[in-house]
Amino acid sequence: MPVMLHGKSGNKKIDIMNWRNKKVFLTGHTGFKGSWMSVWLSFLGANVKGYALRPQRLSLYNQICHRLDKHQSVIANILDKKRLEKELLQFQPDFIFHFAAQPLVRKSYDIPVETFEVNTIGTANLLDAVRLLKKECVVIIVTTDKVYENSETGKPFNENDKLGGHDPYSASKAAAEIVVDSFRLSFFHPSKYKLHKKSIASARAGNVIGGGDYAADRIVPDIYRALSNSKTISIRNPQSIRPWQHVLDPLSGYLSLAEAMKIDPQKFATSYNFGPKLKDELTVEELVQNVIECWGSGKYKLTPIKNAPHEAGLLKLNIEKAKSDLAWEPKWNATQAIEKTITWYKNSLQKNHDKFNICVKDIVDYSS
Repeated sequence: MPVMLHGKSGNKKIDIMNWRNKKVFLTGHTGFKGSWMSVWLSFLGANVKGYALRPQRLSLYNQICHRLDKHQSVIANILDKKRLEKELLQFQPDFIFHFAAQPLVRKSYDIPVETFEVNTIGTANLLDAVRLLKKECVVIIVTTDKVYENSETGKPFNENDKLGGHDPYSASKAAAEIVVDSFRLSFFHPSKYKLHKKSIASARAGNVIGGGDYAADRIVPDIYRALSNSKTISIRNPQSIRPWQHVLDPLSGYLSLAEAMKIDPQKFATSYNFGPKLKDELTVEELVQNVIECWGSGKYKLTPIKNAPHEAGLLKLNIEKAKSDLAWEPKWNATQAIEKTITWYKNSLQKNHDKFNICVKDIVDYSS
């Protein structure tokens, strides 16, 4: 009898037997979300082949990679089309999760062309490689909640709203969505599934938080660095509202979506939002206050930047489609996500604490 994982929220159960010994090709596996997905897939017993750039020296991946079972790691660029094709076709995956990206809004202003290349052309490279794959395969392209043209009216975006993007990061991800739709209509049309055997979907999630994120210019890692060094936290945009969610919430959505696509590859070959419940929102300042409370000490100051590049102030997702189609909804609210995240960081500072085990504990807590 298969063992099931499920949350108290009533989410569709994740079937361990669906993943055991399955081949999963995971781009961006050395990044923050990719590392957490690597741990979860290892926990589920999948065979994983990761394809990504070399991780930063201080990274979650470097802290957990020695504990990953059935895991291959290919260090290469998503823009190296021939290498990508070679590694994917040699592996013959059952599932593909495409996480590889330039993920930072403010950095995209510094390297706009590279951001477009990685996020848009990189996605096209992957899907073009999938065209050469002759077996059945489920493919999920992970984008972002920022793919929507945002007039900041407060209206939650649904999957049919207009795509757009002010900054290069958002625009490059919106362009990636257009690439996905083009490949789906041109080469992987759901109505012709029996011919091509590929099911292609895109997943749009918001600002994720969780232990092990050390990226520069992200709010929670910036807060952690300040608190762990007894420094004052600086806040640029205190009243900006973001759909904060623990990294395990969207990852559970991706796994649920992949399972649904495996069962009905035509119905679920579309786009899905994965975000928090609409009333579960915090401003950046409220997030910082919650983190300080969980940490047990700390202080912050407001440091607005003159002539700062544009960043959206208000962003909400409508997740009704994921709820109705996939029986998915977030399990941990923003306050719980912050508590789990700060507990992870505090535990990681203790001697002899294995980061892989801390991640597994969070996955087990989330799933039980």
